[in-house]
Amino acid sequence: MAWLEYISYQFTEHSLDVNNDLMEASTQRAPIEDLPQIFWEDGTPWDEANVWGLERATSSGLDIETVHRTMKHLCSYANYLEGANLDWRHFPVRKDERVLTKFKGYLIKERDDGIIADSTASACMSAAIMFYRFADLHDMVGAVGPMWVEKSVNIAINDRLGFKRALVRITTDLKIKNTKRVEGVRLEEGLLPLLAADMMQLLAYCADKCTLELHMMLSVGFFTGARVGTVVTLTVTSLYTARESPEWPGVFLLPVGPGTGVSTKLSVKGNILVPRALLNDLKIYATSPTRLKREVKADSTSKDVLFLTRSGRPYSVADVGALVRALRTEATAEGMHFMERFKFHDSRATFGTSLTSILLAHLNPAEALGIVRDALLHKDERTTFDYIRFRERSDAKEQVATDYHEAFTGFRHRDWNKLDA
Repeated sequence: MAWLEYISYQFTEHSLDVNNDLMEASTQRAPIEDLPQIFWEDGTPWDEANVWGLERATSSGLDIETVHRTMKHLCSYANYLEGANLDWRHFPVRKDERVLTKFKGYLIKERDDGIIADSTASACMSAAIMFYRFADLHDMVGAVGPMWVEKSVNIAINDRLGFKRALVRITTDLKIKNTKRVEGVRLEEGLLPLLAADMMQLLAYCADKCTLELHMMLSVGFFTGARVGTVVTLTVTSLYTARESPEWPGVFLLPVGPGTGVSTKLSVKGNILVPRALLNDLKIYATSPTRLKREVKADSTSKDVLFLTRSGRPYSVADVGALVRALRTEATAEGMHFMERFKFHDSRATFGTSLTSILLAHLNPAEALGIVRDALLHKDERTTFDYIRFRERSDAKEQVATDYHEAFTGFRHRDWNKLDA
């Protein structure tokens, strides 16, 4: 079967010498670490897909984790091609014989059989279409017949001033809709917050059973709302750039984003809120014997990274994902059923909803919206507004549940022998 391999890609420049021989020289450009590359079962690379992966990795505004996700989906497509013995450039006149049409049918069957989720089927198809757009643009496909039928869809939106706008989006007849029913207000990326009691139980469990690094990283997620990509790039130096907020005594503003050495999604620049107690714990950890032993093993470019593995390598997002999956299995087996679908990013949702709840108790929704937006480093205020709606709706549901319980309790304890005639 096809597989993904992650490489360190070094940029080079090529030129011809006086004898017209090709010369290669390295450049000053920083290498791309963990660049995903797809290889077929026989060990040969899928050159066209790998060029696409490189092109996406060098695009501005696109982080490497996004490239990892799309290449992972494209690798699934490569596995399908090998299993079905199909060529990825097979696009005859008959629509039902085209390779992408067959792949769509395969994904829908896998989804309907419960083997993959709706979102996975949709994402796999979207990744394949994105790749083919790139390949067709660079004349890599050479298809005789059309690959798909395109159509435009008008999407109505309201801007910040309340004016209606229409966006025209180009889609294809290959698109697989995510038909999973979603109830209520959903947070960014489908995140689900934990109850405060569940969060404290999880952190207590991690302090006792997990590595110190995972416990600290989860603490950062729960109490700052930082994404995992930000957490794994925190540096010792960055801890000492934090300054106490003039408006929030005991809360420190830690700069992140371009120019700070700490990564953020979409390269948003801002500050994450760090409670004094957590900041002190992180500083203590930074100079602890455990971490200093790891720093000794790290290369010169990684020594300042706060969280290092035993081998002295910075944690990657994939590393943290693997640790959380293992934690999820172990914690669920211990009876912590709220962990069955837990992801690291749910710590971000927990922070966001907790902060929103605190702010709504003292401020109006508009004021709370601005603070939560800045704390979570949202580019789009509409994403933040979902936190406001989620919290308000949750509060209403909690009150309904309380009222219902009280009514039911009174109903259950009623003396039926004293009913009025």
